[in-house]
Amino acid sequence: MESDSTLPLVKIRTADLADAEGIARVHVDSWRSTYQGILPANFLSLLSYERRTAQWKEAIGQVAETNWVFVAESRGSQIVGFLSCGPIREELANYAAEIFAIYLLKEWQGIGIGRRIFERAFKELKTEGYKSVMLWVLKSNPARKFYERMGGELIGEKQIEIGGVRLIEIAYGWSAL
Repeated sequence: MESDSTLPLVKIRTADLADAEGIARVHVDSWRSTYQGILPANFLSLLSYERRTAQWKEAIGQVAETNWVFVAESRGSQIVGFLSCGPIREELANYAAEIFAIYLLKEWQGIGIGRRIFERAFKELKTEGYKSVMLWVLKSNPARKFYERMGGELIGEKQIEIGGVRLIEIAYGWSAL
């Protein structure tokens, strides 16, 4: 745990099944705050804590030795962020691993927690023999600047559809962990 007075005490650890509800809350709330004005309001309002909790219980329950979910937990045992990663799902250049999702509650952004959870994932991937990692992010997502500050290089682009809206997703890559 950090004891720096500028960073609240937050523990980064591997997720377990008991974290599914907290992860789901972060997932839904982050989508609602991050994608407001990007995705239709009715789509965001239909996001469900219950459905996300069930999805995360299943995902955490099926985490193999090659997939990981990490959480950022506050002093009060509240899940304030999470990251999931593993082997790349869709081949892109020579990248071997992928960060599938990383979200922090809005009020916990900009204070170093994202960097810490990102570094924990990189360390785990490197320990497991991965040499490179990438991720996809909506081009219109303001958080993409975080990936640039973390040293990510723009490596790809594709069109996707979410909530009936066509969007551009861009890929950032780190060729050396």
